[in-house]
Amino acid sequence: MVLILKIKTIGGCPVFTEMCYYYQSRRQIFITDYFFKATLDENFRVADIEVEVEIDSHKQDREHIPTLSIEATLFDNSKSSDDLNSDMSAANIVNLKTKPEPKGGPCHGFHGYVLGGKVENPKLWSSEKPNLYTLVVLLKDANGKLIDCESCQVGIRNVVLAHKQMLVNGSPVVIRGVNRHEHHPRVGKTNLEACMIKDLVLMRQNNINAVRNSHYPQHPRWYELCDIFGLYVIDEANIETHGFDETSHFKHPTLEPIWANSMLDRVVGMVERDKNHACIIIWSLGNEASYGPNHSAMSGWVRGRDPTRLIHYEGGGSRTSSTDIICPMYMRVWDILKIANDPSENRPLILCEYSHAMGNSNGNIDAYWKAIDNTMGLQGGFIWDWVDQGLLKEDADGSKSWAYGGDFGDTPNDLNFCINGIVWPDRTLHPAVNEVKYLYQPIKISLVDNILKIENGQFSETTEALDFSWILHGDGSVLGSGSFSVPNLAPQSSHLINMESSPWFTLWSTCVAKETFLSVHVTLRDPTRWAKAGHVLASAQLCLPQTKGFVPHVIALSKSPLISEQVGDGVIISKNHEWQIKINSQLGTIDSWKINNVELMSKGIFPCFWRAPTDNDNGGFYTKSYATTWREAFLDNVSFYSSQFSVKELPDHTVEVSTTYYGLPGHLPKPDDAALSEASESVLFRVHMRCRIYESGDVILDYEVNPKSDLPPLPRVGVVFNAEKSLNHVTWYGKGPFECYPDRKAAAHVGVYESSVEDLHVPYIVPGECGGRADVRWVALKNADGFGLFASTHGESPPMQVSASYYGAAELDRATHQHKLVKGDDIEVHLDHRHMGVGGDDSWTPCVHEEYLLPPAASYRFSLRLRPLSPSSSCHDIYSSQLPN
Repeated sequence: MVLILKIKTIGGCPVFTEMCYYYQSRRQIFITDYFFKATLDENFRVADIEVEVEIDSHKQDREHIPTLSIEATLFDNSKSSDDLNSDMSAANIVNLKTKPEPKGGPCHGFHGYVLGGKVENPKLWSSEKPNLYTLVVLLKDANGKLIDCESCQVGIRNVVLAHKQMLVNGSPVVIRGVNRHEHHPRVGKTNLEACMIKDLVLMRQNNINAVRNSHYPQHPRWYELCDIFGLYVIDEANIETHGFDETSHFKHPTLEPIWANSMLDRVVGMVERDKNHACIIIWSLGNEASYGPNHSAMSGWVRGRDPTRLIHYEGGGSRTSSTDIICPMYMRVWDILKIANDPSENRPLILCEYSHAMGNSNGNIDAYWKAIDNTMGLQGGFIWDWVDQGLLKEDADGSKSWAYGGDFGDTPNDLNFCINGIVWPDRTLHPAVNEVKYLYQPIKISLVDNILKIENGQFSETTEALDFSWILHGDGSVLGSGSFSVPNLAPQSSHLINMESSPWFTLWSTCVAKETFLSVHVTLRDPTRWAKAGHVLASAQLCLPQTKGFVPHVIALSKSPLISEQVGDGVIISKNHEWQIKINSQLGTIDSWKINNVELMSKGIFPCFWRAPTDNDNGGFYTKSYATTWREAFLDNVSFYSSQFSVKELPDHTVEVSTTYYGLPGHLPKPDDAALSEASESVLFRVHMRCRIYESGDVILDYEVNPKSDLPPLPRVGVVFNAEKSLNHVTWYGKGPFECYPDRKAAAHVGVYESSVEDLHVPYIVPGECGGRADVRWVALKNADGFGLFASTHGESPPMQVSASYYGAAELDRATHQHKLVKGDDIEVHLDHRHMGVGGDDSWTPCVHEEYLLPPAASYRFSLRLRPLSPSSSCHDIYSSQLPN
């Protein structure tokens, strides 16, 4: 059977656009296999090329084999024309000659030819410079007539082990990788080349330089494309015996001699099929198949057959003699540091799986890269995994959705455990990809002691083809921008810029803003195979110290008193019909807030300590999940009761409202005030609230939160209210523009951003907490006419975590699929003083890092400032102003 390929070229390399098959009778004598090998001298200036060629024939033709000749030629792709009919002689760099047989006759087990030659100053293949050559092998008869020919793309590169390092072409390259299953949203495991190319383009655009083929050899075209695009590949044998962990009645196959041939056959088939691909730098013996003698046999065969690559195998604890790399999965940061610092361990550590990307995840990934970037012996890892493996499903009503286990009536199933990628099935990027791109970026930018450092972390590329630019922001406003020159940095070198000599120094030194941020962007000057010119390769935002003291504008208040009147169970406070606040004295909260008769709030401001569980929150295979402990503590159903409610008109013409909220499990009956004030075991939270209302419309809310000390770590500490549905335009000054959380915000820049409420929502396939923005200084929700509500932190309170959604926490918790969410009649707004991290070290144990947990034993104090907005209001001016003491 012969494969016919229709070809176009991309950047000088062939890209096949169409495939079809047909059967063809081969000649009686033909080339059956060949193996390209390149050995480099210690200076990488001379490559000793060797090609093993095997031929086969029908039995009656074997007598003619000694009369045949084999020729091989290596062509330099960079010198070839895009015209397939052009003369290739100019690109011919070496004609390989048949090497004499070794003394003692031919090698037992190998029946063929060995051709050799040398390449001076070879163009090496690496992820940064995926230089390829075209190898052509010809079989001719005694008269020089062509009998058969074969050809493929090959690369010259060197992969070896050094002390605690894997070296590619002599450099300790860093593996910035992902695991990849073959998956298409419509045709499942069927491979489409367009989908492969899409994957590679997105990976390269987001600084991913390596792929682990999990957990089987993949489509042959995938390797050809990885050769072209420059992706390091771990090629993995299709061996996994995970299910044997669940039984004590059977041994793992690796311990059984009867399975030895079957296991070895899979490794041999992988190596023999894929051995000529430069992109493959590591062979893997499989995944989660325990460890035993059969693995020793496989590793021994691979080392004998192909000593030019390393071997990876995680089974048996990731440190067996069958692996050249320490390759644990989901190992914690502190444990990989212990191994890296172990003087008895000489192998590098590369995480074969880490940062489990199930739903709203990938928290703490910055902690891994802080360790990797600063520790000898740590050389990167592969995120689990690339794509959500959901399938497009159309329901009876015509609605389409991403389906997962059980959605087709399939049993047994693993529910949504196939939904754990950093891109959706259609390759739309998850917000977490921004964090991955930032932490994987090859150009590092930092500020230490008034010195800006630009570091080229690449191993073979200079910065000659990169442009550098800057933007200076003061309190969210652009103060200036421009480009700046950086000398051409050699690989692994850096450049220092004294801030006083920088182009932004004058603007910064005269800035009177409360906060000043410098953003640096590194972009591609020219288009590449995977990105257009201007693509952002790297960026960073640096908070600059204040050079001049910030002096807030003090609001001048009139001396006219506010109007306060008792109406039924509530108190209405207003000012000249400009705005009106109704406080429910029974609930102890704002019931209604109007400006110019426009309603802003449909449900009052209450303390909130619950979030819709994420996939990580629900994960608890070995121990109780966070979500389970939260529900057991009734955090998902807390009723707040007001006690000691009071309203006071103060001499400075402000009104003070105070109360104490008692949070009790919602299934308990409402207690009387006397019972509330006692130290009841049923009380989960005691929250003291003081509200001060100014004639400017400002409302200052001061909270003191005292949780019950035996509660589990809290999901959040903050307040929630429901804004009118028409307030659907959101502006905020904080981290963004994409979703970010306390343990996944390194990539987000502080700025002023705008969005609709609709677009703030992140459509994770399984709904849960989502759409949050971290480190928010102020947020405003407005309607189409410009009326709305402003909220900011106040006093010494740190920036807050904010979310606004048509889907409340209860609805996000209820729905099992994104398309089953039902929009509410208003917007649920959360202003969180503290918000627990999303985690992601794995998705089956509670593993949010300690610094991102909210302990119940602590007392939390915070203040918020709210103010109604008219079309003429300036959020920047409000934020820069100060109420009189």
